[in-house]
Order: sequence, then structure tokens, then C-alpha cells
Amino acid sequence: MRSVVALLIVTVVTLLLRSTALTALAARGVVLDVLAFATVMWALRNRETWGASFGFILGLAADLDAAHWMGRHALMLSLIGYGVGRLSHTLMRDSRRVQAALFLIATLMHQAWVASFELGDAAAWPYLLRRVFLAAVATAPVGTLLVALVERVSGQSLSGHATIEPDPAD
Repeated sequence: MRSVVALLIVTVVTLLLRSTALTALAARGVVLDVLAFATVMWALRNRETWGASFGFILGLAADLDAAHWMGRHALMLSLIGYGVGRLSHTLMRDSRRVQAALFLIATLMHQAWVASFELGDAAAWPYLLRRVFLAAVATAPVGTLLVALVERVSGQSLSGHATIEPDPAD
């Protein structure tokens, strides 16, 4: 029950950030992909099942919030959540380089997917590619810095601790 409540709270906070605080930056052309950031962090901490579920719920809520085709965000965010959750079994989740790389890749994937729905003629491609690249370059260091700052202040890891899992063959 605690996981479901936490999922709903993080979803609401993420959507509020996206639709209020970060819109001023987006209006100036700098997109911080808080949806990809939240999905990566949730999947690192809670593995693939909850990562995919969180990505799907967050994506559907973002689709409802933006009033466009349903499933645009939900599909890519659920795939990102599942992929990062699967990788979290083998990655050093507390490594800043790993986190930055995951934020960069997830943002590139999410923004490229969203931009593909906005592609019109070939004249729009340079602008959209620049927007995708700028979002990835902005989200990765800001997200990594934010995680480091929160972990420093709280004294706890946000990505959870690595656990030794039993071998399925045993």
C-alpha cells in the first residue's frame, strides 16, 4: 500500500512541476524532462515491474494533462521504466556517471518519441532535433546534481541499496 501511495504522490508532484515551475524554462527553449527523470529514478529504486507501472501511469496522466493523443508519453515512459528497472539489477545505481548516462539516454528517447509526433515537413526537423538534444544535455546534469544534492542532505541513497538476490537455479 505504501508503494501505491508513494507512486501517486510522486506522479502528482512530477506533473505539478512539469505544468507550473518548469514551463518558464520551456518557454525559453530549455526543456527539463521531469517525466523521464522521475521514471528513471523510480525504476532504479523499484526495479522493472514498478518502473514500467510508474512510467505508464505517469505517461497517461501527462497525456491527460497535455490534452493530446492518449498513450504518447505512456508507451515510451513505460518502456524506459522497464528498461532501466532491468538494468538496475546489474548497474552501480549509486554511480553519478551511470545516473547521468541513464538520464541522458532516457531523455533522448522520450523527447525523440514526443518530437516524432510533431514532425511536419523537413523544415521543422532541425528545430526539433535541436530541442531534443538540448533537453537531453540539460536534463542529465541537472538531474544528476539534484540527486546528489538530495542524497547529501538526506544522508540516504535515492536509488536504493544493492541487494544480493538468490540464484533462481538454487
